[in-house]
Amino acid sequence: MWQLATNIFFHFYHRGKKQTKNRESGRGRGERDMASSSSSTVNFYQPSVSLPISSSPNHHHKLLHSRLSFAASFNSCLSFRLDQSRLGSRLRKSQSPNTPNFVVVASAKADPLKVMISGAPASGKGTQCELIKKKYGLVHIAAGDLLRAEIASASENGRRAKEYMEKGQLVPNEIVVMMVKERLLRPDAQQNGWLLDGYPRSLSQATALKEFGFQPDLFIVLDVPEEILVDRVVGRRSDPVTGKIYHLKYSPPETEEIAARLTQRFDDTEEKVKLRLQTHNQNVEAVLSLYEDITVKVNGTLPKQDVFAQIDSALSKLLEERKARSGSLAV
Repeated sequence: MWQLATNIFFHFYHRGKKQTKNRESGRGRGERDMASSSSSTVNFYQPSVSLPISSSPNHHHKLLHSRLSFAASFNSCLSFRLDQSRLGSRLRKSQSPNTPNFVVVASAKADPLKVMISGAPASGKGTQCELIKKKYGLVHIAAGDLLRAEIASASENGRRAKEYMEKGQLVPNEIVVMMVKERLLRPDAQQNGWLLDGYPRSLSQATALKEFGFQPDLFIVLDVPEEILVDRVVGRRSDPVTGKIYHLKYSPPETEEIAARLTQRFDDTEEKVKLRLQTHNQNVEAVLSLYEDITVKVNGTLPKQDVFAQIDSALSKLLEERKARSGSLAV
């Protein structure tokens, strides 16, 4: 280190003496640097400093100190400017000519829709769920189908559920709530959104779902008078091959072959449907009280396409509001 410092000192010492001699002959260092600047890419030009001309060692020591200080500050400034230049170059390369003048800090995918649809038996929930599923891609989850699957499998839960359903009563929460919860937590429902059909049917079921973290974005209620509901239920039939629902009066089967194989649900009799309607009416108001801020009532007596038009309008409005909120946050 000492040897290096000594070499630097004598380098500038002899350089200073040479420049002093040049000044005396009228050819300063500054002029020579300016003359050579046209052929140099980076010119470390050092302007001449008016100092008393002296050949004393003290003079050269001061001159050396001055030039070292100037070189340090000049190199620092040059480094800063080069760094700025590189940064500006990178930014210009990364920006296209059409880059907008704002920056989106983060972009998060919008949460999928979560919808509940409610209505008395034969109010048309199944038909409307198919139309909603087709347009919006939601996973259709029908609590009744989950229960009937348990009954068909002859499981213990299915046997107990059938006893309550034959009496027109609600299946206890400890049976149905866990079934619905497990279905809602499956990946397809979490990724695509869900459409919960005919559930919850009581305040306790709605409260249990809320405690599990299942909160709908929209609660749709199909409103149909009771006399029409009874007529719809009694004439309702299903095709065990295709699963399609028919009605002997309003939507009869296409062929005699299909008509011959149609079946009636065990609880689609006039006596049982009236018991179910009574249970439904006793619980529906309590359920609506929990979702009154997001409830949309739909006239379910209209043709199915007109009913769907009302539902579609409500869902489209919800999505537009979400898009507007998302856009305002992104800018």
